[in-house]
Amino acid sequence: MSNDFPAVPAPGPVPCPDDLPAGRDRLHALRAVRRLVVDEPVFTAPGLPGTFRLQLFTAPGARPVAVAIQAASEGTGLMNGAERYAGAVWERHCPQEEAPPVWVERQLWPEGSRQETRYRRVVFTGADGHRPYGPCWTALTHEELEDLVGAEVAAGRGAGHVPRPAEVEPRMVFEEFAVVRLGRPEPFREPGCMPAGVRWWRRWARQMRPRRAAWSCCWYHGGGWRAVSVMALDVLRRARAQGVEAEDMQESAVAHAAAAGATGWETEALAGLFSVADAIQPDSEGGYINGQHRGQALLEAGVRRTVVLRHVYEG
Repeated sequence: MSNDFPAVPAPGPVPCPDDLPAGRDRLHALRAVRRLVVDEPVFTAPGLPGTFRLQLFTAPGARPVAVAIQAASEGTGLMNGAERYAGAVWERHCPQEEAPPVWVERQLWPEGSRQETRYRRVVFTGADGHRPYGPCWTALTHEELEDLVGAEVAAGRGAGHVPRPAEVEPRMVFEEFAVVRLGRPEPFREPGCMPAGVRWWRRWARQMRPRRAAWSCCWYHGGGWRAVSVMALDVLRRARAQGVEAEDMQESAVAHAAAAGATGWETEALAGLFSVADAIQPDSEGGYINGQHRGQALLEAGVRRTVVLRHVYEG
C-alpha cells in the first residue's frame, strides 16, 4: 500500500514543549534528599477501574515526589488516568501542598510487547482544586529519578501486588465494532485534534463527510485509518475462521500487514488494534478503558467499523 501521509512521531504520551513547565521547572531545581513515607502496593483512585504501586517521597521545604508503577493488566493505564491518579494522590497524601506532587510514572509492559517500559515525568499545566490538568510527558532514566528524589526508588511492581483472582479472570475477545458507538473522549487533552463535547449529529456527519487529509498534530491523526481498518476486519475474520486466540492475533496482524505491503505506520497501527495490552477497549458505561485518541481519529477519518477488545466473563 502506498503512503500519502507525512512522517509523524510514533504513538505515545504528548511530549512537553519548551514553553510548558517542564522547560522552566528543571529537574535540578527540584532535587532534595527525601525519604520514602508511603509505599502502597495497590493504590486506587475513586471512580477509576485501575490500580498501581505508589511510592511517595517527601522532605521539608521540597515538593513531594510520587512514583506510580503499574503492570499492563491493572485496568485504566497510567497515561489515560494521569490527571485523576495524580489528583487522588495529592488529595489523599499531601492535600496541604499548593501544587500536585512531582508525578513520575512507569508502565510495565509484558515481555515481547511492542511498547517500551520506561520512566516518564508528567508535568501539568495547571490544577482546579486537587485535580491537575494539561499533562505532558518527558522521559527520565532511573538514575535521574533517584538523583531527583535523593533516595533509592524501587523499579518493580513489588511483592504486595495481588493479581486478580483466577476464577474471575475474563476471556479476551476481539470483535467488530461501530466507530460511531465509541465513547466521546474524556478527559480531553488535545482540543485541536480531539474536540470535547461532540454532539451525536456531528458524530454521524463526520462518518458521512470524513476529513481525508492527514493532520500533523499527532501520530494518531497522521495516517490512513481507513486502510488499516479494512486490514483489521480481514485479520479478524481470518483469525476467527482459524481459531486464533486473542493473545496471538497481534502476530497474525503483523504478518498480514507485511503480506499486504503495508507501510510502517499502517503496520504499527494495525498491531496496536490487536495488542491485548494496548487495544481500543470500550468500558461498560460508554467510555474508554483505553484507546480514546484512536477512537477520535477513526471517527474523523470516516471509518465505519473497527476492531475493539472486550473482556468476557463466563460462567
